[in-house]
Amino acid sequence: MYKKFFKRIIDIIISIMALLLLWPVFLIIAILIKIEDNGPVFFKQVRTGQYGNNFKMLKFRTMSIAKKKNKRIEKNQKVTKIGKILRNTSLDELPQFINVLKGDMSLIGPRPWIVEYFERFTEEQKRRLNVKPGITGLAQSKGRNGLTIFQKIQYDLEYVDNISFILDLKIIIESIKIVLKTEYAEINQEDINKELKQLELQK
Repeated sequence: MYKKFFKRIIDIIISIMALLLLWPVFLIIAILIKIEDNGPVFFKQVRTGQYGNNFKMLKFRTMSIAKKKNKRIEKNQKVTKIGKILRNTSLDELPQFINVLKGDMSLIGPRPWIVEYFERFTEEQKRRLNVKPGITGLAQSKGRNGLTIFQKIQYDLEYVDNISFILDLKIIIESIKIVLKTEYAEINQEDINKELKQLELQK
């Protein structure tokens, strides 16, 4: 009953409350992004959602638009100053409350990954998509990007098999602790490529 009905009701209520309460924060972040690096406030990227259906996930833009104009730009220059702060504090994830309200995501669930991951999953690993992806999840509460790709997937499958209101509450509490530590908040392209390679080698 919780998984099929109450979880969605809670998602709607909390996402509406969050958007109403946090709009000043949204406005300040948007202004800072525009001041430092004039361009789009939001970054949209195709991610794999429930049952393998793709959707566009929202984030505050943290990368400089200059990288599109100058291919020689150094790696450490691609992330803007405000972008670095947003990533370390996970504030770049706030627009995902819009995805939750739309029904693309849930507050709690396996993190939505780029489609290249799904293409490399085994049938067992694809079970992590039997529920909606979340802003945070069991893997995030256990160590975020400090975990190996297989540890992340294992925690995601554990969540799918044991989803409950109590578990969601525990994940929220643990996720807050992790975010406050700001450890393993970021995952760069090199790390993503390594994870994709590891998934390829398992078959």
